[in-house]
Amino acid sequence: MRPPENLYHQNIAGDPSRSSCSLNRCNLSPWIIGSEEFQANPLPVEIDGARNSDARLFRRLDELPDAAERSRLFHEYVGVKFGLNEMHEPPAGRKTKPVYSYVHLLRAWGADSNRQAGAVLKAWVESRFGILATYHNGRLADNPAARAAFLLDRTRGSARSIGALMQLDLLYTFCQDELRRRFPGARCKTLYRGTHDPEEYVIRDRCPPVAGRRLTLVQLNNLSSFTADPEVAWEFGSSAWEVEVPLAKIVFFSGLLPKSLLTGESEHLVLGGYYNVRPLLG
Repeated sequence: MRPPENLYHQNIAGDPSRSSCSLNRCNLSPWIIGSEEFQANPLPVEIDGARNSDARLFRRLDELPDAAERSRLFHEYVGVKFGLNEMHEPPAGRKTKPVYSYVHLLRAWGADSNRQAGAVLKAWVESRFGILATYHNGRLADNPAARAAFLLDRTRGSARSIGALMQLDLLYTFCQDELRRRFPGARCKTLYRGTHDPEEYVIRDRCPPVAGRRLTLVQLNNLSSFTADPEVAWEFGSSAWEVEVPLAKIVFFSGLLPKSLLTGESEHLVLGGYYNVRPLLG
């Protein structure tokens, strides 16, 4: 395994609050989840308490054979538990800023992952999985302005996200169950990512070809968007990668929730860390 100080225990100059992320809230340590070895040999990941605290929900979901029924039940359950309808309707005559729900966060991420909602999602990954964000309007390790913007967006976004982090815990757990149902026996899924911003990534090594395929080891941000369609990946960048993503690192995928809530280009939200990627030829 790659030693933890290389990535997750790094001391980012000028910001002692981000000196380490040795604690998380799941069953595996951050440096295991984020390592390239995990990509090759993934293990199940569980957020502490997420399944047990809502065990009745997950038992009921297991009883439903239809994916659309399960997604509808999940969203209705989260709505009732967290009072989403009441929460997002301000009193008559009173102007208040909207409160984020997990659906708001996902929608806002799709519009721009480098604003408040994106900072909230990246902070959630840090707190639950211990994987540090590396990019938010700039590389956080060497860009003081980007670090300041990330901290500000995270603070302001968190004030509007009461309850949303627990909703995301349930979403991840639901997503993992759905992946196991839809891809029985699978450990990874082939996904694609396009980018116009190569400076967002730290390229660690050029790997020897495997079965004639040239691979590159890169460090991805702690939460990144992928697609299941290679043609769509080229729409989002001048270069594109093919990646074998462990199912355990998929937080969300298009089609997980009712169609009326979200649409996407076969989008998947994936936990970051080190990945061996294969550049696609344009």
